[in-house]
Amino acid sequence: MSQEFVPDDNFSDRPNDDSAAVCEQEVVLLTVVGSPKGVRETILTLYRLGFAEVGDWSPVQRAANPKQVMSVLIRRKRADSKSPRQSGR
Repeated sequence: MSQEFVPDDNFSDRPNDDSAAVCEQEVVLLTVVGSPKGVRETILTLYRLGFAEVGDWSPVQRAANPKQVMSVLIRRKRADSKSPRQSGR
């Protein structure tokens, strides 16, 4: 059930032609930890609210507490992009 997180190529320390694009990205990780039912319900609630697609979350994995599981959502956006609140909309 447990899976190892393997970062994609954007997170390697190797210099490449896309290094400027990587530097301009903001990465936010959201983690939901709880009972299997609680994690599933939270992901579905966030989907219903339009926050994230169900498939955007990582597969459910065991958490440190054996009675709990966890799932992670990774959001990437350009660091220079502005949210509607910041742009005065």
